[in-house]
Amino acid sequence: MTTMVSETKKFKKAVHKIGTHNGTFHCDEVLAVSMLKMLPECQDAEIVRSRDEDVLKECDIVVDVGAVYDPDNHRYDHHQKSFTETMQSVSGGRKPWTTRLSSAGLVYHHFGRDVLAARLGDAPADTREVLYDRLYQTFVEEIDAVDNGINQYDGTPRYQVTSTIGARVSRLNPAWNDPEPDERGRFERAVALVTAEFGEALRRLHTVWLPARQLVEAALRDRHRVHPSGLIAELPAGGAPWKDHLFTLEQQLEPPAQVMFMLYTDQNGNWRVQTVPPFVGSFDMR
Repeated sequence: MTTMVSETKKFKKAVHKIGTHNGTFHCDEVLAVSMLKMLPECQDAEIVRSRDEDVLKECDIVVDVGAVYDPDNHRYDHHQKSFTETMQSVSGGRKPWTTRLSSAGLVYHHFGRDVLAARLGDAPADTREVLYDRLYQTFVEEIDAVDNGINQYDGTPRYQVTSTIGARVSRLNPAWNDPEPDERGRFERAVALVTAEFGEALRRLHTVWLPARQLVEAALRDRHRVHPSGLIAELPAGGAPWKDHLFTLEQQLEPPAQVMFMLYTDQNGNWRVQTVPPFVGSFDMR
């Protein structure tokens, strides 16, 4: 496994052509193209869909086709047998995720921070980095995993999930019996769908999820005022997404500590107490 930690080579001028493969499209290259089109240098670029090497050579950047990962020349494919990169490897170990990257993850690694800067305007760099990590974990990583055939868990699922973003993108492909398939138009619809979903995911993280971090920081700082043991913390109100922040911020305490119970008032002004689970999604308690 190689380690790609060098700075991404920036575009020297406006990008005129973004290349990807033709035929059946998947969510990873749709998201890769979508993110690139969010960049000022790429917003007016033509999307070229082909597997012809001569055609792709004329493109300024190529994603999900070509069997080459070469960021210096803006080639971002992951299908070659030699490719084993993850966010952990391409970041030189600075990021924890070990899911094999698709073209979406590659573009996110190299251009995701620029995309967030373009979308968030004056947001501080440390804020953008927190959102960069969280958006990969809650949006992009799923697309990487699905495209690489990585299941969430072992065993046989009890039911099918057919409403994911990847499934909805897949349904936008022309039907096998469509007498007049509009492949270009359907790909553009897929890009629009993913762009809207990406934007909404980022908006909620920025305006709903991230502000809860300050509440949890204050609750941890004042926890010994709530109870001398420091095992009980209090939030000013319920409804805030506190669990993710708690697990992260606990590790930053000196020395690291764990809260066992969280207190807060509900919308009717009644006090509630909730046990802290061992990890997000668990119904057990510490």
